Amino acid sequence: MTLDKTSVCMLLQNPYDADIRVRRKAEALIAAGYEVDVLALKPPHATSGRYSLNGVSVQAFSLGKKRGSQWRYYFEYLSFFFWVLIKLPALMMKKAYSIIEVNTLPDFLVFAAIYPRWKGAKILFDMHEITPEFLMSKYGVGAGHWQVRLARTLERASFRFADRVITINDPIQRLLAGRGLPLSKSTVIMNSADQSMFPSFPDIPSAAARRRKSEEFVFMYHGTLTRIYGLDITLEAFALARSRMPAAKLWIIGDGPEKRPLERLAATLGLESRVRFIGPMLPTEIASWLACCDVGVLSTRQDVFLDFSFSNKLSEYIIMGKAVIASRLKTIQHYFSEESLAYFEPNQPADLARQMVLLYGDGALRDRLAGRAKQEYAPIAWEVMKRRYLGLIETLTGESG
Repeated sequence: MTLDKTSVCMLLQNPYDADIRVRRKAEALIAAGYEVDVLALKPPHATSGRYSLNGVSVQAFSLGKKRGSQWRYYFEYLSFFFWVLIKLPALMMKKAYSIIEVNTLPDFLVFAAIYPRWKGAKILFDMHEITPEFLMSKYGVGAGHWQVRLARTLERASFRFADRVITINDPIQRLLAGRGLPLSKSTVIMNSADQSMFPSFPDIPSAAARRRKSEEFVFMYHGTLTRIYGLDITLEAFALARSRMPAAKLWIIGDGPEKRPLERLAATLGLESRVRFIGPMLPTEIASWLACCDVGVLSTRQDVFLDFSFSNKLSEYIIMGKAVIASRLKTIQHYFSEESLAYFEPNQPADLARQMVLLYGDGALRDRLAGRAKQEYAPIAWEVMKRRYLGLIETLTGESG
């Protein structure tokens, strides 16, 4: 079989439309002249299992995410795995992909590409998460639990099966190297925001004027409302600091399973007039909302998994020139110094409150932090990551049989 050097197929057990990282990569490939097909989950409100988005052709599996128990996770993982296992050979008969890119979770999804691999396609494995640590964090199990040991075994087998492995930051790459991943086959592609989504719109100042009162000082969080992001910590910190910040407001943009509990907590803390739950926003709307805030707050909890996380929201605040208060997590500290972010000790509302009061009263400090963060962000910006990714794809197409 002669492979088509310009054809790439991406596997993703998630609705393609909602996965910004995969969309960034796919659209970068389209712009570079490649053809891209995606096998993914069907979006909740989609009317068809086949559609095109910005030049990317998507075929979607109707499964849906109804996860509750671990067994539901495994059912969904296995169902999608077997769908892809059957689908890929049929697609390869019509289009000889030179690269199959597998995006986790789950790690074992990479083995669904066994037929294209046999035909000479190169397997690119993008490890979005570190599964053993994910299980330990989500289910509160120890490193010796059978599921964690199994996850490590599958992890090693997965990156051995792949021709190249993408990891999402340097600390994770080092962690995986200690578990057998050869650095020679590993590339770091950071989960950085696409700066083209955050232009300096002429209408941003007027939008800001409509959304906030001139005397207000706005702390902001935007993203999914889940426990791992520590919005309860933010609310408790804001309650501790409010008497020293008379003009401060807290805006929370997004939706998720913790929305109702967070609204109840805000009421219990007497913050109804000071906290605004705005709801979800389209990606294209985020920039104008971020322009309204004075300080971004990222109070992610710390544990064996979250210590390795790098929030895409951090990139967005930095691009928009906003000072950020962030949990002192291992990966964030690897990339950003004490001069670029206002760190606080994770899971500690009192320390977060201290930083809120400090930034509220010191505009010069906010400007210094924002400026230094932009400098330190430059080496990991999406334009840099995009060039690295496209270079990796070019190398693989040159190697494919």
